[in-house]
Amino acid sequence: MTKHSFSGYMSALITPFANDQVDEAAYQRLVDWQITEGIKGVIPCGTTGEVSLLTDAEQVRLFALCIEAAAGRVPVVAGCGSNSTRHAIELTLAAQKAGADAALHVTPYYNKPTQEGLYQHFKAIHDATNIPIILYNIPGRSVVNISIETQARLAQLPRIVGVKDATGDIIRPARTRMTCGPDFIQLTGEDANTLPFLAQGGHGAISVTSNIAPRLCMQMYDAYQAGDMATAQAISDSLLPLHDAMFVETSPAPVKYAASLLGLCRNELRLPLVPVTKATEKQVEDAMDKLGMLASMPKAARA
Repeated sequence: MTKHSFSGYMSALITPFANDQVDEAAYQRLVDWQITEGIKGVIPCGTTGEVSLLTDAEQVRLFALCIEAAAGRVPVVAGCGSNSTRHAIELTLAAQKAGADAALHVTPYYNKPTQEGLYQHFKAIHDATNIPIILYNIPGRSVVNISIETQARLAQLPRIVGVKDATGDIIRPARTRMTCGPDFIQLTGEDANTLPFLAQGGHGAISVTSNIAPRLCMQMYDAYQAGDMATAQAISDSLLPLHDAMFVETSPAPVKYAASLLGLCRNELRLPLVPVTKATEKQVEDAMDKLGMLASMPKAARA
């Protein structure tokens, strides 16, 4: 895989559960459906996959299941982040052994490392492993923020190939492009800002919404790539209520409910996450209805 393999819409996959166990069959069906719908990459064990609630054994098993179901059709970027550098290395080596195409590494949470600590953390992971690494900058969850300067230092390492940017700062992709160069892959982690993120030099998205609307998300991306801004803007606007609904409560609870309506999984999460309220259910259903996603499902079936 080249750096440019990691572009377009990539789905941060939910993890289906059944009676508090990973539903392996549902997971592999989800991966296959995502790819047949046109998605350009899959990410097992990210935030949306409830990774913080998985055992290491479950996480490594999900890597293998995803890689098997993807069957080389799209890149598999394994979520291997940890606030412990040693643990992050162990997970990355496991993903590498399983055949992952790259690893996604969140900024170390809880410890609140300095910028030098962040640099040394990611460098140690890079030096101990052999697959491409995509940084994951999400200060809203991890408290720490990778500065542009630290990101530029990390971009000099040969296998740190890009960043998932969930800062919500729409100026940042332009600054990153100017500092790290146009080949440093930038993937937004904020579904609602995907179109302006692309316009500022981004290469795609690691998306929550694409778990349930992969084809529509890719149609927006493809229209943008083709220079058809009117179509891209129209699709982006139509997706906005769905993006909003996916984050009205803590993710991935809303997208798990939406996926259950599509028959992709059960509406089951692990504590301390809980299913969404009835009010949120209605907001999710209304957003899906506007896009025709529930047209074949009788409303009584959703009661």
